[in-house]
Amino acid sequence: MRRRHLFFALGALIGVPTAAHAGDADADSGKPPGYAVSTAQLQQMVAQRFPLRYPVHGVLNLDVQAPRLQMLPEQNRLRAAMAVEVAGPLLSRVHPGSFDVDFALRYEASDRTVRAHQLRLARLNFPNMQPPAQELLNTYAPAVAERALQEVVLHQLQPSDLRAIDAMGMQPGPITVTKDGLVIALVLKPL
Repeated sequence: MRRRHLFFALGALIGVPTAAHAGDADADSGKPPGYAVSTAQLQQMVAQRFPLRYPVHGVLNLDVQAPRLQMLPEQNRLRAAMAVEVAGPLLSRVHPGSFDVDFALRYEASDRTVRAHQLRLARLNFPNMQPPAQELLNTYAPAVAERALQEVVLHQLQPSDLRAIDAMGMQPGPITVTKDGLVIALVLKPL
C-alpha cells in the first residue's frame, strides 16, 4: 500500500502517468507503474537519425530509411521495419527492399537514454534482386542492421523528468514493452 501511494505522489509531482496515478482502469489493465513513453514518441525520436547511408567500399551502397517501429510486448522487444535501397557497380540498377530487425532495450544512466541492444535480423527482402546479389547482401545485411540500430537512442529522459524521481530516492529501472509503447519502471536506489 505504501508503494502505491509513493507512485501516486511521484506521478503527481512530475506529471508522469503511472498505473497508480492513472486510476484503477490502468491498474486493472496490467500495465506496470512507471514512466510511460508512447510508440509515437519513440517513432519521432528514431526518425531524427535517418536516412543513413552505408557504403561497402567498391561493392555497393545501402541507403536506409527511418524504421517503422512495432511493439512486441509478448517478447519484451521492438521490431523495426526498415526500407532500404541498394546500388553499386556490381548491380545493374537500384534495388529497393526491406529488412526487419528486432531488439531489446536498455537504460543508459550516463545520458538518461533508452537504447536498442541485442539486435536480431528477422527478415531480409529484395524481391527484384538476382540470387547471387541477394547472397552478397545477406553477407553484409546483419552488420548494416547492427550499425543502423545498435545503441540507437529511442528516448531521452530530461533532467526535469528525473529531478522528482531522484529526490524520492528512486531511479529508472527495467523497461517493459507494452502494446502502446514503453514503461520504464521506477525502482528504489541502492543504499
